Amino acid sequence: MQIETEGILINIQPFSERDAIAHIFTRDNGVLVGMLRGGTVARKNKPLVGQVGSVSWNARLDSQLGVFHWEAEKNLAVPMMMNNDLLNIMNAVFALIYTLVPERESYENLYLRTFDLLRGVANCENPFDLYLGWELGLLKDLGYALDLTKCSGCGKTSDLIYLSPKTGRAVCADCGEPYRDKLYKLPLTLSVTKRFITGICNMQNVDVPNARKIF
Repeated sequence: MQIETEGILINIQPFSERDAIAHIFTRDNGVLVGMLRGGTVARKNKPLVGQVGSVSWNARLDSQLGVFHWEAEKNLAVPMMMNNDLLNIMNAVFALIYTLVPERESYENLYLRTFDLLRGVANCENPFDLYLGWELGLLKDLGYALDLTKCSGCGKTSDLIYLSPKTGRAVCADCGEPYRDKLYKLPLTLSVTKRFITGICNMQNVDVPNARKIF
């Protein structure tokens, strides 16, 4: 079996003295996992997290780990190297994809948003706002879209100041008043989306990535 596509290298870990296990988030096939031969000792064209490029994944059987042939075209992490906030955003993005996105399932929209985020975040006036938008898209793609368009109780589209932690839907001031201690406050912040991410991680029996815990 062979897969040829484009992708972003989101994780690489040593497997032996020479080889490494890599996770590459691809446009057409979602997260692919495979062996990078010589990945730990390469000096020229060394595979690095944040690179985007062409990838070929080969295995005799679909169930096997497979081996990558990786041709990096650009390292999207370079513009972020001197800014801790930007590096933290990149690390959180990759950690959430690594932890929550199923292997070999297409998430083309998420891939395109991830690529746009990494390409544009260094020139963004409010990078955490850009990241918040990405995280909302991630929740939607995973089946946990937040609905802020109308009150879940009465349908009103104004005075929406709460968010239900159970349904992910907005609640107006009047409907939410009796339950205000149990509801999240709007507008949305990263602390609110982190609570939803924590819930998803709990359902999947995985830990919230450390890279997402820092903000």
